[in-house]
Amino acid sequence: MMSDVRTVKKVIKGIPSMDGAGVHLVRMFGNYDVKDFDPFLMMDAFDSKDPRDYVKGFPWHPHRGIETITYLISGDVEHGDSLGNQGSILDGECQWMTAGSGIIHQEMPKHCKHMLGVQLWLNLPAKYKMVAPTYHGIKASNIPIIQEGQTKIHVISGHYKDTKGAMLGEYVEAQYLDVELKAGQIWTMETPTDHTLFVYIVDGGGFFAPNSSDVYFEKNIVLFNSGSELFVQANNKEMRFLVLSAKPINEPVAWGGPIVMNTQKELQQAFSELEDGTFIKENT
Repeated sequence: MMSDVRTVKKVIKGIPSMDGAGVHLVRMFGNYDVKDFDPFLMMDAFDSKDPRDYVKGFPWHPHRGIETITYLISGDVEHGDSLGNQGSILDGECQWMTAGSGIIHQEMPKHCKHMLGVQLWLNLPAKYKMVAPTYHGIKASNIPIIQEGQTKIHVISGHYKDTKGAMLGEYVEAQYLDVELKAGQIWTMETPTDHTLFVYIVDGGGFFAPNSSDVYFEKNIVLFNSGSELFVQANNKEMRFLVLSAKPINEPVAWGGPIVMNTQKELQQAFSELEDGTFIKENT
């Protein structure tokens, strides 16, 4: 075992919020945590068995300068965008959208037994803010699942050891894993020392250091200090958690609602273009 195990920097419970046309969610982190989570901008968590919490959805709205990543452990979300893409995100599936120079889309959750998942916003470096928008619909069958003993690792993006994820990240190489760990089991992973790394505990609880008595439970985000190894041990029941990791961009952030740029001038330009109908670019 490596000696440079990552230590806990911060634990975030999240803030119950409402967004879109009236969707109940938990805002795990956002614009008040930009420096700590760079290049990750925001994460919203969904966990409801009551359709009234989510069916009003997220009607048509714009994005620029970011990537939005929606991952459902279970659920049903219909979507459409200004590129002409449309379809549904279902159990175990992921929607990876690069807004780039500008996209307008909607996400409308449908009645289902359990809406469980997260939406993540990933920042784009200045040189890629205005790339042509693209959309990737990732089916459950496209996501590799690695079985290590009784532990399952779903490799959504990046690499896990020698396994390439369903996405590699064209602009920001983010690692995104969904890990299922049996009660009492230990799982470790080598990590680039300089990468931002956090865990969102979906279910159960666990320890993040050998022989630790500090247990962290579901619906919390655990942000880690730098280090070359992530250590996780499940508590007395099965634990499921998401692991997110990427190299910080270290650039200025100008954030206005669904648009994230580097300067206030760029933000003002984006909103002016929304008003005058030139927001969606051709041949960018």
